[in-house]
Formats: sequence, structure tokens, C-alpha cells
Amino acid sequence: MSMSKNIARLAVTAGLTAALSFGGVMAPVTMAFAEGGTGSITISQVEGNENTTFKAYQIFKATVTDSKNGGKTAQNITWASDTVDTKVINAINSWENDHNLKAEDKLPNKPTPQEVADFITAHAGDCTAGSESTKGTRIATDNILYAVANAIRDEAPVNSDIVAGTAWTPETSNGSGYYLFVTNALSDSSKKDTGTSPIFAVVGGSAVTVTEKTSIPTVGKQVLASAPDDPKSETDWAGVIDSQIGQEVTYKLTGSVADNYATYDSYAYKFTDTLSDGLDYVAGSLKVYAVNKGAYTLIEHGYEVTPPNESSRVLTVNFAVDKDNNKKGLKDVQGVDADTQIVVFYRAKLNKNAVTGNGDSEGKKGNYNTVKLEYSNNPSTEGTGTSVESGAGDFTFKLNLNKVDQGTEKGLKGAVFTIKSNNKYVASEDGNGFVAGQLVDVTDNNDLPEHVKFTSTDDGKIAVKGLDAGTYTVTEIKAPNDKYTVAKPFTFTITATYKNNPTELDEITIAPSENADHRSDVAFGALDNTPGDNELTAKNDTAANVETGEINITVGNTKSVGLPLTGLNGVTFTWIAGGAVLCIGVAHLIRSRKQAEESEQE
Repeated sequence: MSMSKNIARLAVTAGLTAALSFGGVMAPVTMAFAEGGTGSITISQVEGNENTTFKAYQIFKATVTDSKNGGKTAQNITWASDTVDTKVINAINSWENDHNLKAEDKLPNKPTPQEVADFITAHAGDCTAGSESTKGTRIATDNILYAVANAIRDEAPVNSDIVAGTAWTPETSNGSGYYLFVTNALSDSSKKDTGTSPIFAVVGGSAVTVTEKTSIPTVGKQVLASAPDDPKSETDWAGVIDSQIGQEVTYKLTGSVADNYATYDSYAYKFTDTLSDGLDYVAGSLKVYAVNKGAYTLIEHGYEVTPPNESSRVLTVNFAVDKDNNKKGLKDVQGVDADTQIVVFYRAKLNKNAVTGNGDSEGKKGNYNTVKLEYSNNPSTEGTGTSVESGAGDFTFKLNLNKVDQGTEKGLKGAVFTIKSNNKYVASEDGNGFVAGQLVDVTDNNDLPEHVKFTSTDDGKIAVKGLDAGTYTVTEIKAPNDKYTVAKPFTFTITATYKNNPTELDEITIAPSENADHRSDVAFGALDNTPGDNELTAKNDTAANVETGEINITVGNTKSVGLPLTGLNGVTFTWIAGGAVLCIGVAHLIRSRKQAEESEQE
């Protein structure tokens, strides 16, 4: 084969087939001819990767012309500098040894620039790492182009500030040839910018544009209103739920990786999950999986977990990069590629600090808790980027039970109640491993423990924090005193609807059951202040408060009153006196008849 044909093969194969690869989190790029100055190259930028700049390194100088088939033809190939040749040749020799090439396939001793170019062209397609989507168009870590890129990154670049989206033409002193482009270090890790993997391009002849297609790693957080043994089998994950205080619920964190993951030699990957003050992490509940095409594989090693503690509400799962200890982060985990999702499950439960309803001073309502993902964002540097934050909410409610005299509508002290849901009692106090408001089992309903009894205060108030949406039965087990009649049990149902992103309680409805509806001694809401009618009537729209998550129910007791019977003493004396006179009269009559009978006998 003639030299000119070999040079043409270099230009077309290396420039079009293997050389042009975007990284960071970008889809395969294509070379297309576009408007611009002669010999220029434009790395265009799309929304989501802001203010990216690149460094340019020249490997070969060459005379570049446009070919009839739309490609480029390079001639007169020479090294760009006296130091580049040594570094590139040494890198190729190391790569040959790592890939066990036969002697006849290796680079000759003291190769010419043309022979080096031929070798790169011949082996640029031998990418074995990564998924099918990375082969040929991605530069995986075991590719010859990756080795070349690493070898010359400590060279002085011919330009250090090529702005994405702006045409760049090499200086005359450098001219056309074969170039490497790498992303500058991204200074602000709080942005979701990502760097590219090495970009190789033949620059010269007509202008050329390569296009970024950004797909930046993301993270999501969802919650499940239960604590199943196998949470990955569940399907009803949501961004917002409601739960009982003390009830364990399951959280799911789902992170993606860079779509050019194979181009990274190491890959830092860290979940930072911040629980609200109203949530407690359940120790030992965390599990991490790699998910490929719906199949879950448990990851047991390669990461460190830092659980929340008294001073920090932060949970971290960290696949750290540590060069001193030869740790490559997520790269140490087998079976991870560009299509893999990393999923973290853990359990948490609302505690006594949980806010009710939309009560949150920061505007993140319903015990809102968040996660962010920190990840390697540039194959050329050790920098990291941070994903957009994601969150989930867990709402709970508070019952205000008011006990009043049904006639006067004044609060009554000392009434005792129980509250049940799903055959469990709501706890009234902390203790025995539970928290007030939690649902607890009671083995003997006839001998109830004190921790499930609620007693009204001096003004008749009972506050029950930490209720879930659901159905509850309220039973008065003791009236304020012997003068009052115990109210009959009643049942009601709490229903809630939500907004998402961020989470917000939209509406609460309280539905009384048949045994509570239209009762004169139960009112759902604040009373209308009409004592004396012996009927409790609630004001409109006072049964529930969306902002505070409070539910208001008033229960009345009727009182047994012994009214005085006036004139009772005088009547009694009259009856006694009349009875005495009657007795005297009867005795006198009997004695008179007896005397008369005796006289007749004489």
C-alpha cells in the first residue's frame, strides 16, 4: 500500500471512526461540515453544560485537504514537538504489553510519525471496555487513544481556553494536523456541568463542527409507606406519603452514571441524603444494588456508609476514589456500565420532632428530606460535579380532641379516652420502645395500660400528634365525674391529597362514620359558641387545617342534675298530722262501738 493511501486511511479512520468521542455524559458524536473559517473546529454546546472550555494539544502536524468523499486527507505527517513523540511512543509500548500483542503486530523500533499514525489507526477500534454504545465512538480506558491522551496531558497545550460553541483555528505556527481536545477543569462543583472524554480530530481544510449531547447523571428519591422485606419488588413508590409517628417507611435513592462511564479510569460516586429533624434513620436497614435491565445485584463492598447521628442529619453512601490505597470508586464494582443505575434502600421513621401538615419554616413541607449525587465529571481531571437535588415528603397529622359540658360548652377536666386504628391503640406517652402517637398492640382490652389512655386537661383539651391518614375510633372510657354520662364511641376517617415537586399538603377531609354523623354530642370543628341549646354545632371549615395539619373534634358530656322539690317539708308535716288525727279517730270509733255492745248485753 502506498504512503498516500496509508495517510488517507489515518485521516478517515482515526478522524471519523474512532477519534471523535465525547465524554462526561454525552452521546456519541458525529463529524459534520459546518459554517466557519477555513481549518476551524467548533465544539458546540447544548443546554445543560454551561460555559465549557477546552484545551487543545497537537500530536501530529500534517497537510490536510478535503477529500471527494467528504472526509479529510492528511499528508506530510510529522511530530508536533520533540517531546510528544517520546511520550506517545512510550504510551503505545506500554499499551502493547498490556494487550499481549504479537511481535509482528507491535510498533517497530524507532518508528516514524507515519508508522505511529498507522498503528493508532489500526488499533483505535479495539475497544473492549464498556457497553456496546461506547465501542468505536467512545474512548474506553483500555483503548489506544486513551493511552495517547494520558501521555500528552502534561504537555503545554497550544490553546487553553477554547470556548464551546466558538470556532477555533490553530495558530500558523501549529497549523493543521491531528489534535487532542480535553475539557478544562470545572471549577464549580455545584453546577451540573460535565467534562468530555478525550476528543481526537483532524483539523484543517473545511470547517468542522462536533456536537455535545448532554445527559448529566441524575438522582431521584422516592418513599414507600411500608417496610417490606423485599422493597425492590414493590411498584407503588411515590414522592410523598403520610405515615403514623414511629412507623417505619422505606426510602429509595436512584442514581445514574455518566453515559461515557467506560472512559473513566476511576469514578467517584457519592449519595448525600439529608433527613429532616422529624425523621430517624433505622440502623442496619441500608442496602445498595446495581440495577441492569431491571435485574438487581446486591453490592456488598466498595463503599462506605456514614449514618446520621445526634449532631448531623446526613446519611452518605460513598464510592470514594483513593489513589494512595488504589481505590477507584464505582469502578471497583463489577457489572457497572453506562446503563447501570445504582439504587440505595433504607428505612426511617417519624419521631416526636416531626412537623404536622405543611408546617416547615423553610418551605419544604411535610418532613421533606433530600438527596444529591456527587460524581466524577471529567475523565481528564479529578473534579466532581453535583446533581440537581431530589426529595420526598412524609406527612403526619395532629388531632385536637376537646371535651366539653354539652349544656354549657365549657371544657371538662378528667375525661379519659382511647383512640384505635387497625385494631391497634394510639400511644399517649413515650416509653417501652415507642413514641407518643405511635400505634401499639395491647394484649388485654379489658385491662388497658396507662400509655394508651388520654386524659383531658383543665380546659378539656387532648392533643394527639403523629396520626396517619386512615380510620380511627374514639372511645370515652371514663367520664369527668359521676355526674356525667360517658359518650358513646364514634369513628371518623382522615383523607389527604398532595401536590408534588416540592411536596405540599393540598387538602384534608374528615369524614364521620354513621355512628358519628348528625350526633348532638360530637362536632367536627370549632364550636359556634351557642351554649344552652344542648347541641354541639361546629363552625364551617374548622374541622381541619391544611397548614398545621390539625384536626379538630369536640365531644360533649351530658350531666345528670337533681332539681330541688320546693315545699317538701310543709307537705310532709300535713301528712303526718293528718295521719295522727286519722289514727285517733279510728281508735275512738272502735272504743265507742265496743262500749255500746257491752251496754246492750247488760
